[in-house]
Amino acid sequence: MKWTITADVEEYAAAAEPWLLRDPVRNTVMLTVLRGIRSGQFTIDPLLAWLEDGDTVAGAACQTPPYPLALGDVPLAALPLLARDLIEMDHDVPAVGGPAAVAEAFARAWWRPETRRRAERLYRLGSLRAPSAPGKPRVAGPDDLPTAVRFFQEFQHEAHVERTADPTPVVAARVNREELIWWEDDDRPVSIAGVSAPIAGMSRIGPVYTPPDLRGRGYGSAVSHAASRKALDDGATEVLLFTDLSNPTSNSVYQRLGYRPIADYATIHFT
Repeated sequence: MKWTITADVEEYAAAAEPWLLRDPVRNTVMLTVLRGIRSGQFTIDPLLAWLEDGDTVAGAACQTPPYPLALGDVPLAALPLLARDLIEMDHDVPAVGGPAAVAEAFARAWWRPETRRRAERLYRLGSLRAPSAPGKPRVAGPDDLPTAVRFFQEFQHEAHVERTADPTPVVAARVNREELIWWEDDDRPVSIAGVSAPIAGMSRIGPVYTPPDLRGRGYGSAVSHAASRKALDDGATEVLLFTDLSNPTSNSVYQRLGYRPIADYATIHFT
């Protein structure tokens, strides 16, 4: 087995995209990152890699700084090889994310110790069930950019997710693609949810955020339902989302909406 590493998105796509598309559900993050790079959403020094086992592509990895290295469901024996190649390149990996066993295998091979981790669960929508909450949904538009950026920043700090990353380019791109949904009550935004445009029939919900002083009123459930409904209306046949396993409230909310667990994932941060 060997890894090929490049910064050329089309070289990477030619090799890795067919492998990613074989399982768009479990490769949801990497497919949306690929689309983001192609659309100019991520422009700074992307690291793109694919694993070859003989003449066959057997895995993929990607990183768009300052975000974690994202791994697909690759053979565990290939992770020390990837770690070795990145160390030889003197490439910085602040964190790694992927299926739990895969992320852990990379972390064991990496030279810097783990500082913390976020345990997550990937869910797939079954039959969508509607909650009850005051207000109504609305697709975010260009005038909403400052408020949407603030909501994303608050989410990042509270969830300890990419806290150093400026969300403005991501939020602007998602507004342009009509991928952000507000829940409004009394004509003011009270909760936000992202919904990715379908890729190979797959769409993913997230992030979902309600400011602390507005929680407990059903807004998060309502905006998640609205985003899920939009994904289905836009043609998605698989609607997915990740949850933080340390938050039992959100896990129960999504299950009441009709989501069912698929697999456990982890994001592991290093010193």
